[in-house]
Amino acid sequence: MRDPAGLYDLTTDVTEVPSGLPLVAGLTGFADAGSAVSQFSEYILNTLDHRTLVEFDNDALLDYRARRPTIFFDEDHLENYEPAKLKLYRVNDELGQPFLFLTGYEPDFQWERFTAAVLQLIDKYQVRSTTWVHAIPMPVPHTRPIGVTVSGNRAELIETMSIWKPRTQAPANALHLVEYRLQELGHPIAGFVLLIPHYLADTEFPDAAVTALESVSAATGLIFPTDMLREQGRDFLSKIDSQVEGNPELARLVGTLEERHDSYMEDNPMRSPLTDEDGELPTADAIAAELENFLAIRRDDDNPTI
Repeated sequence: MRDPAGLYDLTTDVTEVPSGLPLVAGLTGFADAGSAVSQFSEYILNTLDHRTLVEFDNDALLDYRARRPTIFFDEDHLENYEPAKLKLYRVNDELGQPFLFLTGYEPDFQWERFTAAVLQLIDKYQVRSTTWVHAIPMPVPHTRPIGVTVSGNRAELIETMSIWKPRTQAPANALHLVEYRLQELGHPIAGFVLLIPHYLADTEFPDAAVTALESVSAATGLIFPTDMLREQGRDFLSKIDSQVEGNPELARLVGTLEERHDSYMEDNPMRSPLTDEDGELPTADAIAAELENFLAIRRDDDNPTI
C-alpha cells in the first residue's frame, strides 16, 4: 500500500485525544440519494460540539475541474473563497460521549494512499470500531421505513438490520476500499447502505438522515438529537402523500411498490424487494417520471419544499 505521508495535516496532538474511540464516516461522492450523507454530516457538525483533528490535502485528492470550489464576486472584487473540505473531527454526542468523525468529499485521486492514511489514523488513535454510511436510489416506496443493507464483519448488525443481501457488482465508494482493507485486518467494521426511494433521490429527504443516525447509533451506542429532523421528515412526507393521493395514477404506482416491498418483507420467495414475480425490475423510469412531474421539490427556503 502506498505511503500516506504528506496526505494530511494533524491539527491536534494525538496524545490529546482519548484512545479507543469509535470512528464514524460518511463521504459525499457520485451517489448520495436523498442527500442522506450530506444531511447526516451537516446535522452532526451543526448540532454537536466538535473540533478538527486532521485535514486532508485537497491538491492531492481533489479534481477541482470536476468539483469546482465556490468563490464570491462582490460588485468589483472577489472574496470568501470556499475550498472543499475533507476532515477528521473529534465530536461529542448528545450525552457527551466522544467519537471520531470523518466527513467531506470522496477523494477523486489516490484511493490507495487515502485508504492507507485512514488506516494509519485508525492505528494512531487506536480506534475500536469503524462505521460508515452511504445511500443509493432503489425502487422502494416512501410509505415504508427506509431499509438498509449492512456490510462488513459485524455479524450481529448484519443479522438484525440488513434487509437485503444481494450478490452483485456495484461501483465502489472510496470507503468501500477502506472497509475492505479493515476486514483484512480483522478490525470491527460496518457499512450501512441506505435504500432510498428512487423518486426522492434528488431531494433532501430528512428521513434518510434520521436512518443514517439510527444506524450509527445501533453500531456504536452513540446518541444523536433527531427531533428536528423527524419533524421535518413528517412535514416532507405529508406533502408527498398529498400529491400522491390527488393523482390516481401515482397512487397506483406507489401501491405497486408497496405490494412488492411487503411481499418481500413477509418472506415471499421473490429474489429481492425490487423485482416482480418474473424477477424483473418494475418500471422505475415510468414511476420516477410520473412522480417528478408532481413532486416539484425545492431546496431554497424561499420556495415551498413541494
